[in-house]
Amino acid sequence: MQTKPEKDTELRLKINRETARVPWTELIKHFASGTVVWVADELDLVDVAVRISHDDKDNITQWMAAGRIAKVSDAQAQRWLDDNASLWASVVSPFILVQQEKRKPH
Repeated sequence: MQTKPEKDTELRLKINRETARVPWTELIKHFASGTVVWVADELDLVDVAVRISHDDKDNITQWMAAGRIAKVSDAQAQRWLDDNASLWASVVSPFILVQQEKRKPH
C-alpha cells in the first residue's frame, strides 16, 4: 500500500534536507531545457515536491489551473537574471522546483 503524500514523513524530511537556496544563474541551463517549475510563494515548496513525487494529479492540476505552479516564463527568467536572484530549489526528477520567497523550515 502506498503512503499518502501528507503522511510520507520520510520523503518530506529528505526533500526538506535537500532543498537549498541557489543562484538563478546556476539554474539557467535547466530553464533552457524546460525543466524548471515555479511554485507560488503561498504554497509550501516541500509539500509541492512531495505531492509531485507521489503523482498527486488532483492537487497538481488544481495548482496549475490556478496559476500557482507553472514552468518558468521567459519574463520571470529574465527578471531573476537582471536581479541576480537567489531562489529556493528542490529537485523532483526530472523537474527543479523553484520559489522566490524564503521557505519556512519544517
